[in-house]
Amino acid sequence: MTKTKETRDSGVAPLTEAQGEEKQSRNRKSKRKQEIEMLKAQVEEKTKLGEENYDRFLRAQAELENYKKRVEREKSSLVKYGNEDLIKAILPVIDNLERALDHPQGENPDGVIEGIKITLNQLLQVLEKFGVTRIQAMGEPFDPSKHEAMMQVESADHEPNTVVSELQKGYLLNDRLLRPAMVSVAQPPKKKEEGEGSS
Repeated sequence: MTKTKETRDSGVAPLTEAQGEEKQSRNRKSKRKQEIEMLKAQVEEKTKLGEENYDRFLRAQAELENYKKRVEREKSSLVKYGNEDLIKAILPVIDNLERALDHPQGENPDGVIEGIKITLNQLLQVLEKFGVTRIQAMGEPFDPSKHEAMMQVESADHEPNTVVSELQKGYLLNDRLLRPAMVSVAQPPKKKEEGEGSS
C-alpha cells in the first residue's frame, strides 16, 4: 500500500515485467548497434591502412626493380668500358713505339734504343698507376709464391736458393700475383770426387 502510494505520488507509472524486458531488449539492441558501428569503423580503418601498406609495398617493389635494372646496366657498362682509362693511358706509349719504328734504320741507333727505354719506362709508370708492379727477383731468396724456378745453376758466388737470373719478369696487380717471375736459382757447386783431379 505504501509502495503504490509513493509511486502514485511521484507521478511515475510502475513498469510491468513485459515493459522492463522490452526496455532491456532495446538497451541491448542499442548497445549492439553501437558495437557494430564501432567494429565497422575499425574495419574501415584497417582496410584503409591495408590499402596504404599495399600501395607502399608496390612502390617499394617498383623501386627495387628499377634499382636492379640500374645496377645491371652499370655492371654491364663497367665490364664493357672498365679498362677505358688504362687504354687511354697506354695510347701515348703506343704512339712513341710507332715513332721509334718509323725512325730511319741505321741512323743514330743509340737514340732509337734510348727512345725505346724511355717508352718502356713510360709504360711501366702507366701500369704502376693502375696497380701493376714488377716483382723484385734478382738476388732475392727464391719464393714459390712469386717465382717460378726454370733451372738451377751451380754458383759459389751466391747463397743457395737465391735467384741468380730472370728469364721473364713477374708482375703483381694490387699485391695479387698476376704472373710469376721465371727465374734460375743458385745451388751449391758439387764437390769434386776424390781422385778426379789427380790423374
